[in-house]
Amino acid sequence: MRARLALRLCAASGALALATAVGMTLSGPAASAATGTATGYATQNGGTTGGAGGQTVRATTGTAIHQALCSRAAADTPLTIEVEGTVNHANTAKVSGSSCNTAAGVVELKQISNVTIIGVGGGAVFDQLGIHIREASNIVIRNVTVRNVKKSGSPTSNGGDAIGMESGVHNVWVDHVTLEASGGESEGYDGLFDMKADTRYVTLSYSVLRNSGRGGLIGSSESDLSNGYVTFHHNRYENIDSRTPLLRGGTAHMYNNHYVRLNESGINSRAGAKARVDNNYFEESKDVLGTFYTDQAGYWQVAGNVFDNVTWSARGTENNPAGPDPQSNTTVAIPYAYTLDAAACVPDVVSRTAGAGKGLQVSDGNCAAQSPTAAPTAPASPTATPTATPTLPTGTNLSLGAGADGSSKAGGTSYGNVRDGDLTTYWSPAGATGSVSVKWGSATAVSSIVIREASGSVGVIGSWRVLNADTGTVLASGGGAGTITFPRTTLGKITFEITGSSGTPKVAEFETYA
Repeated sequence: MRARLALRLCAASGALALATAVGMTLSGPAASAATGTATGYATQNGGTTGGAGGQTVRATTGTAIHQALCSRAAADTPLTIEVEGTVNHANTAKVSGSSCNTAAGVVELKQISNVTIIGVGGGAVFDQLGIHIREASNIVIRNVTVRNVKKSGSPTSNGGDAIGMESGVHNVWVDHVTLEASGGESEGYDGLFDMKADTRYVTLSYSVLRNSGRGGLIGSSESDLSNGYVTFHHNRYENIDSRTPLLRGGTAHMYNNHYVRLNESGINSRAGAKARVDNNYFEESKDVLGTFYTDQAGYWQVAGNVFDNVTWSARGTENNPAGPDPQSNTTVAIPYAYTLDAAACVPDVVSRTAGAGKGLQVSDGNCAAQSPTAAPTAPASPTATPTATPTLPTGTNLSLGAGADGSSKAGGTSYGNVRDGDLTTYWSPAGATGSVSVKWGSATAVSSIVIREASGSVGVIGSWRVLNADTGTVLASGGGAGTITFPRTTLGKITFEITGSSGTPKVAEFETYA
């Protein structure tokens, strides 16, 4: 017993020494210093809560940030990292571990989920050091400054992007940050806020982007069209040459932003992209909206914007400005609730709320600043309260007569058994996990499903996800069979994916209801 106690004390002492050495303060599970909840498209696809409900640690170096990520039990263990001080190349080293994949010279958020990074105390500055998000989800970044990140010259970091996202990133909320450069590409800088290679469900809110050649992009080329569902609101873009943002494919919503001194072009919608542009204030700028530098058209819906001393160039083969009298050429439906400030007061309310060090103040929707509401303590994604004998939704079971397929099936089982109305037949995956889908020949609206386990296997299904198989969007997640509800969605195919179980799952019926 004494030997085991000595080992535990030694391990704890070693962890504390390591934490002290890298600039990290350990604490137990606690409420985050962050307040407020995600807005815009980050609220969709299950929501964005970051590290809410997990442990909180304090970091003063980039190495400490990496150490905090690597010290988690798993790559998805919720974690809030409170950052204070200046993070730079000298104090940002690679840290290894089973729950992280970090690198030197960049804050690397790779192959992880459920993390919040928030500046506290005297503030957090990432100096010449970018933040890279790759193959990650449910990430929140708030109240930090990222400045002068270079792709050429010395030192270099993150390909010159202040914040860059790529490769299967989804559900990111960036809020009350200041992103700034000291010039354009010829001076060694690239984008301030870039998204590419299947990055979706992102919100940038109450932030300042300034003094850069490029504000940011959605899609790295005309063939990188898998990105989108991005919201930009209550941001200030100042002294930017272009890309506020450059939108290649996908959908974006820009509302209540203040754009001042856009020197060459602004919102550049192209390659089939759709931009909804509501109640923004454009000032002392050129070509603030349109399709530029390409003949591949993009589209926009405009309402309530103010154009103050804005100039427009002539139309040409690769130049299609929306002005001088911008008119909508598409419609964009917005799936989340939001409140618009009048465009006339946007410069004032944005000046009092946007950027790091503003106390996380937000607009009250009536052109006044107010403190944010409390952050959630648990993920806000749609979940079910399953029961072995579920309460049926009202209406017709749409699965009857539909098609079915899946990822695999055990011998003697069939995909079609989940939509035949017979509880004595069932589908099982060829293992403990797998997926089964119901599909229709035309678009069908669905808002709930019922998963019934076969007799003798009730309680075997553990964790699961419900997916819109047309888009890959997660409609709901949770555990156990039963009734599952989610926002009404029109689709051609819906998938029930079992990600954990206590044995061999047996799905007798996969019922769907409008």
